Amino acid sequence: MTATTRSARRWQRVDGVVLLDKPAGMTSNAALQAVRRLYAAAKGGHTGTLDPLATGLLPLCFGEATKFSADLFDAPKTYEANVLFGISTSTGDAEGEVLARRCVEFSQPELERALASFRGPIRQIPPMYSALKRNGRPLYELARQGVTVERAARTVTIHSLELLAFSGERCKVRVVCSKGTYIRVLVEDIGKMLACGAHLTALRRTAVGDLTLNAAVSLSVLDSGGETVRRQALLPVDTLLQSLMPVSLDAPAAQRFLHGNPVTLSKTRLRSASRENDHYEKCRVYRDTQLLGIGALDFNGQLKPVRLLAAEQKSS
Repeated sequence: MTATTRSARRWQRVDGVVLLDKPAGMTSNAALQAVRRLYAAAKGGHTGTLDPLATGLLPLCFGEATKFSADLFDAPKTYEANVLFGISTSTGDAEGEVLARRCVEFSQPELERALASFRGPIRQIPPMYSALKRNGRPLYELARQGVTVERAARTVTIHSLELLAFSGERCKVRVVCSKGTYIRVLVEDIGKMLACGAHLTALRRTAVGDLTLNAAVSLSVLDSGGETVRRQALLPVDTLLQSLMPVSLDAPAAQRFLHGNPVTLSKTRLRSASRENDHYEKCRVYRDTQLLGIGALDFNGQLKPVRLLAAEQKSS
């Protein structure tokens, strides 16, 4: 048997979601590939990068679940960040070179006022040490060569910024923010406002949308726990879609939907909540308990297919 044949036999179709508690010191892609090998999953992806320094929730998608990974990109993220004031670094975190040291002379009320000024929509300039690309090259590659390029400021939203602990030169905050927010930059900007500088010493993501660490599993447990643990950790595909309104179709309507055709629902089944995306609301669509895919529902009760699952799914 050739190596190619052995490799082809080893990979299999796996459909589902693993909520990984990513360890520090590992890239998101390295974590994905490690879990993918444990499941021998032919196809996998993740729903948003965590820096190697960061730990916490990294939803991993396998098989049919990868069709819906983009739906979590726009979801708000929740982090707990440890901050050290008085020291600025080249990367905005503890891995960078120290650029400046300043005295820390502010009080807790002054810190609280500074935090309040960053709640809501703010403008951020992405850091040089980031995966954003310029002419096809990641900015962090340029930064490592000592090259700095101009970056346009972007609007992000800080939904919540809460002080959890404060002692002298250190604090811990909880941040709920929109996609594209750099916590390192937020910490640096807070340090600038307090005229002492600051950098991130630890970062933990505790939630992505409605998904939390409560159901997350560590890489070490997945590795050592055997097939039973891995089977229990593989959650259904619709784990990613719990924030969407559920819609159940009867058999004839389900068949039309699966063939890419719109179906009409009775108006009594329409929700009175506000619609998004030009009067369309995304829904997770079922036949009984079987997920069919995502649809877009308009005010008139017409449900249009957006993304559909394959006819058969396997979870192991």
